[in-house]
Amino acid sequence: MNEQNPTSHISHLISRKNYAIIVAGGTGTRMQSVVPKQFLLLNGLPVLMHTILAFTQSTVKPDIILVLPVAYHDYWEELCHTHQFDTPHALVTGGETRFHSVKNGLDQLLADDNTLVAVHDAVRPLTSSHIIETSYQYAQEHSNAVTAVKSRDSIRQLINDRSVSLLRDQIYMIQTPQTFKADLLKKAYEQPYSEHFTDDASVVEQYGVEIHLTEGSHQNIKLTFPEDIAIAELLLSKKPMD
Repeated sequence: MNEQNPTSHISHLISRKNYAIIVAGGTGTRMQSVVPKQFLLLNGLPVLMHTILAFTQSTVKPDIILVLPVAYHDYWEELCHTHQFDTPHALVTGGETRFHSVKNGLDQLLADDNTLVAVHDAVRPLTSSHIIETSYQYAQEHSNAVTAVKSRDSIRQLINDRSVSLLRDQIYMIQTPQTFKADLLKKAYEQPYSEHFTDDASVVEQYGVEIHLTEGSHQNIKLTFPEDIAIAELLLSKKPMD
């Protein structure tokens, strides 16, 4: 696990074009909601808008590429009008799987050897500027940075119907953003799709590149179930103003 102070490197990040691909493919099934969870209101603003603002309000200020199922493009544009949300972003049609959605987003990049791109879950609206800036800075130096936190719980693995204890200190829970040099990520996504590709780190690892972890936060939650909205609202109410 790598903890970085990104302050001294921010000027280099600002001087180049960086991107963030926000992947919004959820359907809201587990949230028990009529609309997908990325559109649910969180303190009066759709979750997805909080997520985009987390990046644009960071010092990195990447260009935003929003990947959304085509069926929800019009609805998103209505929400932007309703909430007077004018933060610039490119709207891209999602694919059959997360892999294909990210690939569609990558097709929009004008990348060179120095371009960095973060891929982020639309329903992680509480990601801090520190996490975002650290992710870009570390990826700039080491080609990739995958946000993660150590497990707080005891872990057991079921093997052939027998549970085996694992060392908790060696178990990390993977989050987003996951940030890469853009040319690396584009090349990794030229691989054929595999059901074992659960995130961008697994795609890049399959391509043959070692994955580097950077420190996340247990508050960087992914909104999945109805109670997660209440937790997120509580955390937002306690968040210090920038």
